[in-house]
Amino acid sequence: MFVNAKIDEELYEELESALLMADTGVKATEYLLDDLRGRVKRQMATDASQVKALLAETVADLLKPLEKPLVIGQFTPTVIMVAGVNGAGKTTSIGKLTKHLADEGASVLLAAADTFRAAAREQLLVWADRNTVEIVSQEGGDPSAVSFDAVNAGKARGKDVVLVDTAGRLPTQLHLMDELKKIKRVVTKADGTAPHEVLLVIDGNTGQNALAQVKAFDETLGLTGLVVTKLDGTAKGGVLCAIARERPIPVYFIGVGEKLEDLETFNAREFAQALLG
Repeated sequence: MFVNAKIDEELYEELESALLMADTGVKATEYLLDDLRGRVKRQMATDASQVKALLAETVADLLKPLEKPLVIGQFTPTVIMVAGVNGAGKTTSIGKLTKHLADEGASVLLAAADTFRAAAREQLLVWADRNTVEIVSQEGGDPSAVSFDAVNAGKARGKDVVLVDTAGRLPTQLHLMDELKKIKRVVTKADGTAPHEVLLVIDGNTGQNALAQVKAFDETLGLTGLVVTKLDGTAKGGVLCAIARERPIPVYFIGVGEKLEDLETFNAREFAQALLG
């Protein structure tokens, strides 16, 4: 698009289409293009390649507020609740996050509170085994009870982090969203300061649907951070611009592949460059 192009309305229209195709959403696209026009004028850009560099800056500046590290150690244990719809890569992300934390020297206890799906418990047991960490689970148990036991076990065993895997659910399933609220309440009963982090795992391929999920889960739980999965080259990823514009919740990690170590801390500038190719 930027090769031998003139800086004219046609270029901006093409950019608008490309941003919308990349799941940036209408509001964020309008914001980015307005910002870009201002930069082009101020810099007196004459070349389309300059426009590309300025657009990368515009996107990076929009995403910058989402760049925030996950801090562990202020509370012992740091209790992290993880939510997400089925298929977003939630349990896999918990496995990767466990490895990331263990690599940084933190002792982790996993709570298999996804008792709704039989396979989830087995999946988490595999991750626990791979990462050689302890796990609290009950076959067919009550998710809130598992979470309560796990927080107490984490305190008793002096763990640095308790990771609570909750059942995958759609925001439209109100009875299941209520169960999430209950887990959060019960965790607070086990530790008055907890949960210290409430993370939502979203699939980077689901476009504007991901923004809808962020809004719904934030309203129910009060999210503190996001993990965006499946950004391994096929995902469009522009939805982060929409999130930054409409519900700026920090992105702690992005998943860029299948391997345990394929969880990277989010960097706005790098992400903006990758998005524009």
